[in-house]
Amino acid sequence: MLHVHRSESANTLVTALAGLLRDPAPGADPFAPDVLAVGARGTERWIAQRLSHHLGAGDPAAGGGDDGICARVDTSSPAHLLDGVLAAALERTRPGTGDAVERWAPSSLTWDVLEVLDEIAPADGGPAPDGRPEFALLRHHLRHHPGDDGPGGPGGPGTPPVRRTAAAARVAGLFARYGAARPQLLADWAAGRDDAPGAPLPADLRWQPEVFRAVRERVGLPAPAELLDDACAAVRADPALSDLGPRLAVFLVTRLATSRLRVLSALAEHREVHLLLQHPSPALWDATAAALRADPGPRRAAWAAHAPGRHPLLRSMARDVRELQVRLAHAAPGHTDVHHPAPEPAPTLLGTLQAALARDAEPAPGPDPGDRSVQVHACHGRARQVEVLREVVLGLLDADPTLQPRDVLVACPDVETFAPLVSAAFATDSHPGGGLRVQVADRSALRTNPLLGLAVRLLGLAQSRAGATEVLDLAAAAPVRRRFDLDDEDLEQLREWTVAAGVHWGLSARHRGAWQLGSLDQGTWRAGLDRLLVGVAVGGAVEDDLVGRTGDDGLLGAVVPLADVESSRIDLAGRFAELLDRLDAAVTRLQGRHGVAAWCDALLDAVLDLADTAPEDAWQVAQLRRELGVVAHDAARAGTARVGLTDVAATISERFAAHPQRANFRTGALTVCTPAPVRAVPHRVVCLLGMDDGAFPRAGGPDADDVLARDPHVGDRDPRGEDRQVLLDLVRSARDALVVTYSGRDVRTGAVLPPAVPVGEVLDALEAAHPGVRARIEVHHPLQPTDRRNFTPGALGTDGPFSHDGTAFSGADAGHREPAPVPPFLPAALPPAPAADLDLDTLVQFLQHPARGFLRQRLDVASATREEEPDDALPVQLDALQKWAVGDRALAARLRGVAAPEVVRLEGARGGLPPGPLGAAVLREVGPVVDAIAGVAAEFDTAPPRSVDVELDLDVPGVGQLRLTGNVRGVRPVRGGGRATGEVAVTTVYSRVKGKQTLRAWVELLALSAAHPGTEFRTVLVGRGDRGSTGLLTLGPVRSDAARDLLVDLLELRAVGLRFPLPLPVDTAAAWAQEAWRGRAPDACLRAARQAWTSDFSFDKEDRQEENVTVWGAERPVEHLVRWEPPTTLPPGVPTTFEGLVRRVWEPLLGVQRMDER
Repeated sequence: MLHVHRSESANTLVTALAGLLRDPAPGADPFAPDVLAVGARGTERWIAQRLSHHLGAGDPAAGGGDDGICARVDTSSPAHLLDGVLAAALERTRPGTGDAVERWAPSSLTWDVLEVLDEIAPADGGPAPDGRPEFALLRHHLRHHPGDDGPGGPGGPGTPPVRRTAAAARVAGLFARYGAARPQLLADWAAGRDDAPGAPLPADLRWQPEVFRAVRERVGLPAPAELLDDACAAVRADPALSDLGPRLAVFLVTRLATSRLRVLSALAEHREVHLLLQHPSPALWDATAAALRADPGPRRAAWAAHAPGRHPLLRSMARDVRELQVRLAHAAPGHTDVHHPAPEPAPTLLGTLQAALARDAEPAPGPDPGDRSVQVHACHGRARQVEVLREVVLGLLDADPTLQPRDVLVACPDVETFAPLVSAAFATDSHPGGGLRVQVADRSALRTNPLLGLAVRLLGLAQSRAGATEVLDLAAAAPVRRRFDLDDEDLEQLREWTVAAGVHWGLSARHRGAWQLGSLDQGTWRAGLDRLLVGVAVGGAVEDDLVGRTGDDGLLGAVVPLADVESSRIDLAGRFAELLDRLDAAVTRLQGRHGVAAWCDALLDAVLDLADTAPEDAWQVAQLRRELGVVAHDAARAGTARVGLTDVAATISERFAAHPQRANFRTGALTVCTPAPVRAVPHRVVCLLGMDDGAFPRAGGPDADDVLARDPHVGDRDPRGEDRQVLLDLVRSARDALVVTYSGRDVRTGAVLPPAVPVGEVLDALEAAHPGVRARIEVHHPLQPTDRRNFTPGALGTDGPFSHDGTAFSGADAGHREPAPVPPFLPAALPPAPAADLDLDTLVQFLQHPARGFLRQRLDVASATREEEPDDALPVQLDALQKWAVGDRALAARLRGVAAPEVVRLEGARGGLPPGPLGAAVLREVGPVVDAIAGVAAEFDTAPPRSVDVELDLDVPGVGQLRLTGNVRGVRPVRGGGRATGEVAVTTVYSRVKGKQTLRAWVELLALSAAHPGTEFRTVLVGRGDRGSTGLLTLGPVRSDAARDLLVDLLELRAVGLRFPLPLPVDTAAAWAQEAWRGRAPDACLRAARQAWTSDFSFDKEDRQEENVTVWGAERPVEHLVRWEPPTTLPPGVPTTFEGLVRRVWEPLLGVQRMDER
């Protein structure tokens, strides 16, 4: 007999269940377990905990009630239990058909369908064996699916259209849906009756019966739906066909498929079958029972006119339980029905809503205006929702000392997206919420097992171009890091090597062949690795010193060694090479078309080659083997279908993502999970997180290929209707408070956004019953947690401050105080720096950038370097800086005597040029400039260059005696009329001759002249000039005594500049000095300085340089420098104005400067 037990409360149902289980069923083995099928995953532990309060518990009056135990109860899911009964009945009544249930499961049937689809539309593009017109639409879809693995795709030429397996899985899912909801449909198709009862099958669906029969023939077993009537009749006739005991219970279901309901009804013929339902409204149950007498028929549309229920939420959200009642009446007309009344809800806003649902009537008079049992919070985006939820939960815990975190449930439709936000928000040590235990339950195994994630990532990488960032991300995965012993510093070094080696995408030229670029090795991982390993082989040599060296080792002639590979990093280079080699081997294995088992073996080998786990994480390997084994097993039962990478990747990825881990519910922590598993479990506080429009209920309309969707019947699955039922159950399961958060404003634009439609319906129902209540319970939160409203009592719906965030309060308080004036970078001058000997380069660097010199040389503060990130795209067009780098390298090679063709080969091997003709165009642009500069520099090539040492003892005012030492390179004798007339230090640059290079040449000239008074020196700068010319800047000569005095002046300025920053940015000062030297008015000098200082839209200038921003402020106008005043009294003779400083540095230089254009 089927006994239906219903109640509005799951707690009440557990009490009723405990009464059933307290004593063994009549005639049953007292030691045999009772079977309990639980309709919602995640409720098993709660049921066991609640049953332990009843089974074996002592008398509560005597101090018992919590000392019981839940034993002798086996739990299962209704689907697993009833499918097992059906399989056993089939095997016993028709031997050999017991496997039909498993063989016709979608996971296994997909591969049979794939074989049939390959026959209808061969994967190789060849003609079909026959031209049956009913397959024309399906054949067109299979051969014209968007996207393909053809030429340029990862599968190479001739591979079939993308996602053929997805189409097969979809068809298999349709057949499973038909068999569960309308088994007679498949029975009719098997018998050749294609038209649906009462209506012909639409023309665009006529391919389905034919495919079904072809699949049926291939499987070799009838579909379970065909045998359902015989199996149920056998179970009714012979209860021994099932091994189940004389009593079983099905707990907390809202829908049962037709096939399973019929099996359940058959079991009830000779057994006690108890169906325990949480139903929101006894009045609705009675109204539905009355409507059954009208018998509107099986179609859902016919029932719409007779749908009972007066409360709007029952009419819009209770369809699943209403239709289950209808189907129970038809499947088991003699069942008993027992209502177990639930306790009356509290007289709160939430309680009046629950009571109104139970009575299917208008709610009672309005609750206390201060009632907060229903709260709706509109926020700016997901992260803000989590922050608001944290404050709400803390507020509820503070307000009620009896409330514990385990009493709070957070149900989130998109738990994968919100899980990291929740973990971050509740793990902040500075916030009181950081002390709460939070458990994110029922996440997919893909998120909890790194090896599964690595497997999916490998499948994706095998289909991709293996870009630089993608491979580096793979190397950063925890299992890969462990296998190759990579720490954070190692990963940073790999990133730097990748950038320096010019790696962009492609494991090798062979790998690039799939994209028709097999002849181009430039920028591949293989080319980059060769550069790295040759760099290891040649030690610390600079790459340019090895250009053109072939000798016995021809590799150096084809590979540009990576420079400066430290000896301490050789082991890391070896590990990186091994990683890339194993990755290349894995990607090679994961190509072509193979059987699914072979794919799973190849993927397992690839993961284990690249990953390692700690001993305590051995379960991760076991789970990976198990999951891949299931995929291979399902496919093996179907045959030997050979599939491509795209299809098997989609199949494995979907299985890993959809298969949940063991649910961590009822652990004593605040639980965050998806709504369905705990929909009926009572909690004192139920929070609905992320109830955004579009996120809930699930998106998607009827499937155009679904026969059932063309004419829905009562009980047919509807995901959106199921989600509405879930929301109704959650509203009913909340005892003290219901909290809803949603994105009420766009986080970028601030545009108003509505909540999820069902949430809006709940608000509308409350507003209709209690006018004005929505404005009171719906709170619109500010964008930032530092907004003062978060801490203003009553501003956000609470009597006291809403937020508990002390850090945010400090921010809010600071934001409303009068801002303090920005203090100067240096309130007062520092004491003089201790006297010390000085290197010539140190003096040059200070003069080239006085702000940087002050920070580095006095404060020992280095500015952050801008790290270049890997680029996944081959360069097709170089920007100005990249072209400069090419020209600079080419010029340096030419000056060392490397021939032009060798320079071209060098740049191609380095990977800094665009490929092919695009790179040739860059060299055509750069080459003439390089030739012109090198030609002018060659005029001074009268003798081999030499280095001249400088060592000077100088007496600097305010500093004392110091020794200036250094070395000047590129010095050659100047010959005229066959005899020496002095010496010249030649510097050749690809850049334009500007202030930075000029100052170095000037200081070197002064040092040479002062240190070697018997020789006349000049310095020469050769670089790019204006309008395509070559610039030739000559400085000197300077008398030795004058040079010493000028060096002392510069050293004195440096000494002052180490006490406080000097306003002498090199380009700005040079621009002012040039105009002043020409006799221009101060306004003209200011304009020139402003142009050199101020950035424009296309180029950052000195006002945005990090050190200048630090010292002078962000984007200060040049007038800020011009009006500079020293913070202390300066020594006599030291200029006290910007203009005076400029003249001190630049006037002597300009007096001996000559600029020629060639």
